[in-house]
Amino acid sequence: MKQGYFTFVLHSHLPYVREAGRWPHGEEMLHEALAETYVPLLNALFDLKRAGVEPRLTIGLTPILLEQISDPDVRRRFELYLQEEIEVARADLRRFDARGDAQLAELARFYIAWYQDVLDSFVHRYGRDVVGAFRRLRDDGNLDVMTSAATHAYLPLLERDSSIYGQLKIGVETTRRHIGHAPYGIWLPECGYRPAYYREVVEGVSYKPGIEEFLSDLNLLFFFTDSHVIEGGSMVGKVADDVHGPYGGLPARQIAVREDSRPFATQRTTLRPYYVQSTRVAVFGRDSRTGTQVWSARQGYPGDPLYREFHRKDPTSGLQYWRVTGPDVDLDAKRLYEPHQGLKRAMEHADHFVGLVTEIALSYYEQEQQPGLVVSAYDTELFGHWWFEGVEWLKQVLRRLACSDRVALTTANEYLEQFPPREVLTLPESSWGAGGNHWTWLNPETEWLWPLIHGAERRMERLVAEHPSASGWQLQALNQTARELLLLQSSDWPFLISTGQAKEYATARFQHHLARFNRLAAIVEAGRIGSEEERFLETTASLDNPFPSIDYRVFSEREKINSRG
Repeated sequence: MKQGYFTFVLHSHLPYVREAGRWPHGEEMLHEALAETYVPLLNALFDLKRAGVEPRLTIGLTPILLEQISDPDVRRRFELYLQEEIEVARADLRRFDARGDAQLAELARFYIAWYQDVLDSFVHRYGRDVVGAFRRLRDDGNLDVMTSAATHAYLPLLERDSSIYGQLKIGVETTRRHIGHAPYGIWLPECGYRPAYYREVVEGVSYKPGIEEFLSDLNLLFFFTDSHVIEGGSMVGKVADDVHGPYGGLPARQIAVREDSRPFATQRTTLRPYYVQSTRVAVFGRDSRTGTQVWSARQGYPGDPLYREFHRKDPTSGLQYWRVTGPDVDLDAKRLYEPHQGLKRAMEHADHFVGLVTEIALSYYEQEQQPGLVVSAYDTELFGHWWFEGVEWLKQVLRRLACSDRVALTTANEYLEQFPPREVLTLPESSWGAGGNHWTWLNPETEWLWPLIHGAERRMERLVAEHPSASGWQLQALNQTARELLLLQSSDWPFLISTGQAKEYATARFQHHLARFNRLAAIVEAGRIGSEEERFLETTASLDNPFPSIDYRVFSEREKINSRG
């Protein structure tokens, strides 16, 4: 038995942007992530297998991401995108050659070869089927593929239990359809969690289940939370920006603590899982020390001077020809990128990271005489897209740990099977957003969204109650109404508004889905459909086509109310 275990936990997600515009916001987000992250990651994992190294890691592929990158139109346009990037790099090469700039010309040749390799891999190595490639790695035991909420909804702020259940149920079904196996675990969107609590309502007292109860009902065995939720203390990584005020604070609730005969945890660590409340659902905590090595803007690897600079782009082509150079160097003073130096530094950082993982694992084993699990959780798109050399770094970490005689690569589910939890804990309402709470999704910039979302949730429940067994056009309209509800609930819209990355775009997208939801609901409520309504339904179904097997009845009311008296 090894003295410790390690797993990368990669969370892969992009908002629903199919046929929703191109650069700077829209479907090109998918093309960039496929080109810079997903295809290179697949290449890294299959290259390791070809070399006789069996990688192991835990990866979340959100249902809405699976639906998009498997879509035939998205795949066709992605191939065109790669061809365009190759032509852009060739035009840069001609421009740089014409002015005698040898170093930039060499970098243009680098990009021509790089994009051509991605194109060849996509077309020939994976048969234009990226999801199928992930499925093969899962079947081979290299990946444990997790699910998520269908459209990455921020679950703690949804009002109706029907919406939480619907998001999770459709998410599980979508992952099963694409990956060929029911998922064992889930990445809760933004690590958003709410415990069970009681709420006063007109009819009496409403019991609101904890998120873990929904997971248990759907046979999901584990989820993840941030390190501060398990251990307390200071926050790092995504949650390090402290937020104060009424929006950052959590609402006053009467938390429902359930009896449990199993021992409650007194000393908490992120190096082992715990059962949550009275369920058999386990929670893993993200390791903060390894997280800092990647997330920290100052201490993290991606800020190294030799790595490619993300923010400076050629004004003609948009390609990135510069390196970080230094933390306080202005963009116009950045030096030119040297790919071989960046890759060499990635090797060095892989050695450092493996040493850190080994140190953490062995220290825990010496204390507990039981192997712990080091969980290093990151957004998948950080690697390759934001941190260009990050995929190579991942590959080298996996290669080194696969050969370690002290620390073994594993997946979260494999570790859970071998070392099930011994203790139970209760979790606070939390996220890995700014301040560790709801601020990123509920603040003065976004508070107007939530009454509209909650009204749509209640209206959907009424539609289900009034049409328990629809058929014909009503069935089609109700299913499309349910899709629009899922899409307007996406956490991406408040996130993009709050961060200012794409405020106008996100606002428009939310309003479009809300308008489509309301018009479809009105058509159903009217009980008749004319030619104009038929065209609207057809157009909407073409634009918003995820979850083809959706059943609107998943949004049946689920509130549990104890009557007064």
